[in-house]
Amino acid sequence: MSTAAEPQASPPAAPPAAVRALCLAGPTASGKTAAALAIAARWPVEIVSVDSALVYRGMDVGTAKPSAEERRAVPHHLINIRDPAQAYSAAEFVRDAQACMAAIAARGRIPLLVGGTMLYFKALLDGLDALPAADAAVRAALDAQAREQGWPALHAELARVDPATAARLSPNDSQRIQRALEIWRVSGQPMSALMNSKTIAPSDPLALGYRLFSLEPADRGWLHGRIAERFDAMLAHGLLDEVRALRARGDLRAELPSMRCVGYRQAWAWLDAQATTAPPLAALREQGVAATRQLAKRQLTWLRGMPAWQRIPADAPDALDQLLRAVARVMPERA
Repeated sequence: MSTAAEPQASPPAAPPAAVRALCLAGPTASGKTAAALAIAARWPVEIVSVDSALVYRGMDVGTAKPSAEERRAVPHHLINIRDPAQAYSAAEFVRDAQACMAAIAARGRIPLLVGGTMLYFKALLDGLDALPAADAAVRAALDAQAREQGWPALHAELARVDPATAARLSPNDSQRIQRALEIWRVSGQPMSALMNSKTIAPSDPLALGYRLFSLEPADRGWLHGRIAERFDAMLAHGLLDEVRALRARGDLRAELPSMRCVGYRQAWAWLDAQATTAPPLAALREQGVAATRQLAKRQLTWLRGMPAWQRIPADAPDALDQLLRAVARVMPERA
């Protein structure tokens, strides 16, 4: 599953058994990629992506995918492993990540799990919820209903059958509303009830050898500025051309999980609107930045509810040094 060739240098000594893996999480635009590369320059790690967008081929600009040079510098895994027409579940991630971790450990290296898809981290570290698999027919029916009635109407339906789940979702959170209603229609049970039943029993990640670090800014304004700068850079580097090429394939649609990724969803809708209303590019920028801020808010909310993670202030001038010192306390120096 690796996207880069194994370096030819002699393999380092195996890490202490107590360190099974390093985990580095954080909201979008918090500096995770640069931090992971800095860790890789000092310790014998291979990076395992924990990102539901990086799995897709042909989606490079809008996902801020690590460059080819970065992937050559250190092996990366679980990047470019799916076509955008395919789905990729948390259960598949757990299976693939565990296989990657075993192979990395067999090479005498240390897995470094990096990303911002908190559902994936939760599934790996806390066990999988006993939820039914995706059902293409049910999803298609929900998509058709949403086109007729709108997602707020489906949110109202969800509130009737699963008020606990509906209460934590925005009326326009189409992906999560669809999944919750799909679960209800397939199983006849609310998602909120099923999520209390694990298919894999949760364990203490620290006791299992996971070392957990997160980059979390103290000043939300700092993160908002970085989000805006990064979205501007995506537009400048061809986000719209990338989405146009994906649309031109003819087999993709806006309802697919890949096209619901932040940035892609807004660009797809903007291109749709060009046929009739010709909205200005500034409208796309505003929508993309706002959606990315909402994503970052959800990521931070999840992290701040997880006491085991060691937090590094991402906006501190010495944030990278703080992180490297924290990692050094659990990792050996390169031999």
